[in-house]
Amino acid sequence: MIYRMLKPLIFRLDPERAHDLTSAALALAGRMPYVPGVLQALFSASDPILATTCAGLSFANPIGIAAGFDKRAMLIGPLGALGFGHVEIGTVTPRPQSGNPRPRMFRLPEDQALINRLGFNSPGMLVTAQQLRQYRQQRPARGKQSVPPIVGVNIGKNRDTSIEQATEDYLAAFIALAPLADYIAVNISSPNTPGLRKLHERAALEQLVMALAETNRRLAQPRPLFLKISPDETEAQIETVVEVGLAAGFAGFIATNTTIAREGLHHPQASQIGGLSGLPLAAKARRTLQQIAALTKGRIPLIAVGGIADAQEAYARIRAGASLVQIYTALVYQGPGIAGMLAHGLASILRRDGFNTLSEAIGADC
Repeated sequence: MIYRMLKPLIFRLDPERAHDLTSAALALAGRMPYVPGVLQALFSASDPILATTCAGLSFANPIGIAAGFDKRAMLIGPLGALGFGHVEIGTVTPRPQSGNPRPRMFRLPEDQALINRLGFNSPGMLVTAQQLRQYRQQRPARGKQSVPPIVGVNIGKNRDTSIEQATEDYLAAFIALAPLADYIAVNISSPNTPGLRKLHERAALEQLVMALAETNRRLAQPRPLFLKISPDETEAQIETVVEVGLAAGFAGFIATNTTIAREGLHHPQASQIGGLSGLPLAAKARRTLQQIAALTKGRIPLIAVGGIADAQEAYARIRAGASLVQIYTALVYQGPGIAGMLAHGLASILRRDGFNTLSEAIGADC
């Protein structure tokens, strides 16, 4: 209710400015005594039916915040207190970069969508690694929440790194960040870094994923690796990506990133260049998930993201094969209670349909 009152004021601000202010407020709340506990009490999303495992990791619930919201690893605790079962930070690049010129983020309220062309704005792997170390060190002492969120780190290449040298960037980021992460997401699908989606092509992709998989195997504790896929590739290209990922031993796939498609939009800003997220992406992201689920046949877990705004859609993605779901745009439009709303709604739907655990529903429609 408070968010509904504040939303008109927030939406008068530039979207990126509003995001920066919101992030600063969350970071401050996370450092204040007792506030994280109050947030957890208000937004708790705990329910035994939602507890699940994915890639060997234990999640309090399947609702996560997608990469892009917390690029600096400064909001993990507060987002966990808001009810998110996992937080995927990033995309993190090896060297710091400012991203594309502003304005680079646009709201489309009539379409319940966002367009962004941020371009991997990142503090770089060293600053992010330091933030993650600080979080890991302080989390037990502060006791912010009984079940801390799983932390994924989404990695990418720097804008000025050629595709031929992209593997070096991904390896550098992986080596710096993997020991501090619960899982690693490999971003080859953002439409805002020139040429990045060429990594969906077999030769370049094989070089990248094989190098990452081999480096991962040498860690004292290897991390689950997930490959984040574009919704704009052909069925043949997606099949190639899945084949290569499976051959390399990746833990799973994330479906999907934002889209460059613009069908059916109504807002005047719809022609802005960048990746589209939100409700207009839902059908395309769902189809991509279904294709990947058919190709993988339940052998490895999938994470669904793109256009998820209510419990029914989250449930549909789980039945289509997703072990976890992620949101971003829905948080912008619906406010900080979204994780709890999705979790409580999903728990109710699972019981209504006779499931005793979330895992029983995964892939029920496959």
